[in-house]
Amino acid sequence: MPPAITYDPRKHVGVHAERVSHVSSTNFPGHYPNEDHSWDLERFKKGLTVKIERLSNRSIEFDLVGVDASIANAYRRILIAEVPTICVERVYVWDNTSVVVDEVLAQRIGLVPLNVDPALMDMKQTQNDQATDRNTLVFRLQVACERRKNAPKDTTDPSKLYINHEVLSSHLKWVPQGEQEIVMADNPPAPTNLNIVLTKLRPGQEIDMELHAVKGVGKDHAKFCPVATASYRLLPLVILNPEKPVPRELAEKFQKCFSPGVIRVDPQTKAVSVDSKKTRTETMSREVYRHPEFEGCVQLARVRDHFLFNIESEGFYPPQRLLPEAIAVMRAKIATIKRAAETLLNNGDGLGDVEMANA
Repeated sequence: MPPAITYDPRKHVGVHAERVSHVSSTNFPGHYPNEDHSWDLERFKKGLTVKIERLSNRSIEFDLVGVDASIANAYRRILIAEVPTICVERVYVWDNTSVVVDEVLAQRIGLVPLNVDPALMDMKQTQNDQATDRNTLVFRLQVACERRKNAPKDTTDPSKLYINHEVLSSHLKWVPQGEQEIVMADNPPAPTNLNIVLTKLRPGQEIDMELHAVKGVGKDHAKFCPVATASYRLLPLVILNPEKPVPRELAEKFQKCFSPGVIRVDPQTKAVSVDSKKTRTETMSREVYRHPEFEGCVQLARVRDHFLFNIESEGFYPPQRLLPEAIAVMRAKIATIKRAAETLLNNGDGLGDVEMANA
């Protein structure tokens, strides 16, 4: 049997009835007398773990173990705000007789995710930069609704009565510019989801627009965010007190205080145990603390450096590529800080601003 888990304030965040305790990490130099907690790369490598728990076409769940909350949160924020994508930025309306006004329709089109690799495009430095085949993709949206000939007279189904009664994301047609047709021949730009309804039309209504898509990041506009959801939580921990076991007659009641599968009850002895593989599904509702008969039987906690990430991809990136992209952005930030520090060390006198080369 695995050794019994005990609450350790150095590793665990205590979850109590109305508060949490030991939230901040204490493994830094000077906190504990006569203990060396200075940074050690080899020790960090041994403790660092990334394990994929679930992977699908559009989402991923993985565990990130051995880092501080500031690092985990930095990755989450970068995923949301600083991993670049391609989206429609400018809309030129030649004709729009639908019931949706130009501005609203343009906003809806801008939110359509595109399957374009951002690495193939340059980012505009300002909104007024000249559009080129290196920084802009051009799409055309031309849809006209017509009455379908020989449609059944007794039907009210628009799909049987009309042609193009819905304007879908699949109607966006890429118009190659310059060398784009060669560079993007393997993966022609198009929406990732071809069935997004942009608006609806009736006979006599039509839409004719030219759309310009550019490279951007989520902190400029939410449409550039490559993820639908990027969140994490700490690994839950349910610690039973061996000195005060759960009464046998209350075992099933105790079991119902937790998420299904977390607590196991022996059918013969009614002994209570924790399923370590199912504890990650525990919601930490603290329901068990509401019952005085269970006081002292259990301690709820979370592992401070064990993060359960859940990411849903919306756009070009497959979900397993999102974390490496966030790491690349963070490495670029660290390189910038390093250059600034070296510039201050070599050329700065400690007064005023210092200009960095290649900043």
